[in-house]
Amino acid sequence: MYESYWHLKQKPFENSADPRFYFPAESHQAALLKLRYAIENRRGGALLAGGSGTGKTLLAGLLRQIVGEQFSPFVHLVFPQMSAAELLAYLAEELAGSTGASHNGAVQESIRRIERFLAENSQQGRHAVVAVDEAHLIDDAQTLEALRLLLNFESGGRPGLTLLLVGQTGLLPTLERMPQLDERLAVKCLIRRFTEQETAGYVAHRLKVAGAVQTIFAPDSLPALQRLTHGVARQINRLCDLALLIGFAEERRTIDAAQLEAVCQELVAVVPE
Repeated sequence: MYESYWHLKQKPFENSADPRFYFPAESHQAALLKLRYAIENRRGGALLAGGSGTGKTLLAGLLRQIVGEQFSPFVHLVFPQMSAAELLAYLAEELAGSTGASHNGAVQESIRRIERFLAENSQQGRHAVVAVDEAHLIDDAQTLEALRLLLNFESGGRPGLTLLLVGQTGLLPTLERMPQLDERLAVKCLIRRFTEQETAGYVAHRLKVAGAVQTIFAPDSLPALQRLTHGVARQINRLCDLALLIGFAEERRTIDAAQLEAVCQELVAVVPE
């Protein structure tokens, strides 16, 4: 709606996992390096944790694109609230594919299919990756135990897959209560909110990718943006998107701190009566 007014080729602040919009903040880059190490060295497990809206899913999607073709298949599970049997059946289908035969979903059958596939995959020089997004939502200890047991499938003394647990920081105490899984995680990464400088860089990067050719956010808007969003990427996206929309409607030339404050108060903040 507002793209042509601001001379943009596309909306810059969509909450999508488009890797072109990835901004290399310090903690995100450090996490990416550690996760690549875990996968490319065929470690059993890794953890990526961070607050809501800090860019974990985008990072997992980027990781999928930058690791080599030998690290496949790369299964990205985004709805992990399943029983252990359901999870194993799902992974059997995602890893080994559908054979067209009727599968009864029995745990033994799923395990056999996964084990057989991982052995064949390793023999062909490949290494599978299973990324479990929103892992903090898993409240069934048996489901987490099933994930751990997948790491027992080895070939040549190495795990047949790397298990990547992605979730909010509430996942950390859960893992502390399961030392048998926690100790299998070769690396643990915690991504944090953006600093004020990173927030400014994030906005500039997103606008550049979207094709911006002019200054849209006035210099005084960036400290205000940091204060209003606390450096959380998803909140930055929401506020900036709405500010661009209102700026277009009001025919503003730039967006300043006062405009961001007004948009936040009127359209974002929830004020109790």
